Amino acid sequence: MKENETKNPWTTLERTEIYENPWIKVTEHQVLNPAGNEGIYGLVHFKNIAIGIVPLDEDRNTWLVGQYRYALGRYSWEIPEGGCLIGKETKLEAAQRELKEETGLEAKEWTEIMEMHLSNSVTDEVGYVFVAKNLTKGIAQPEDTEELKLKKIPFETALEMCMRGEITDSLTLLALFKTKLLMEQGVL
Repeated sequence: MKENETKNPWTTLERTEIYENPWIKVTEHQVLNPAGNEGIYGLVHFKNIAIGIVPLDEDRNTWLVGQYRYALGRYSWEIPEGGCLIGKETKLEAAQRELKEETGLEAKEWTEIMEMHLSNSVTDEVGYVFVAKNLTKGIAQPEDTEELKLKKIPFETALEMCMRGEITDSLTLLALFKTKLLMEQGVL
């Protein structure tokens, strides 16, 4: 990396914790911006790592999870996803747990395909995506905060839903398109 790509042009003068709950912490930073002017910067720190799973069966079907997203005020179709409890489980253990909780599926083959920052202008949230294959069906066990619908569809249909704007979740969009590219390259 070049020096100008790693040098931080921001100066933090003071930090004040504004709010905290079990999932996030909001901090207000008094800063000098890259031009040297004073300002504020709000930062949302996520206490868990975002985990997404693209389950694929031998016929190239996948599973989507539908639920009402309170923050959006609307329904959302997504890949199975959730949080990795930092320091309490590995990313893979979290992916395995989330897949079973939300779909009832278990997989014998796991491939981590990407790391991403989900909204890096205001949050440090990081996410990882796995592809799960060699699946067996069990019983879903969603959390009490989840009222989920499950849909098994051809993988190509999920991509078409993305292109029509029926899927808008960033983790899902990136995961499905990266999976498609890896399939085309013969990696998956």
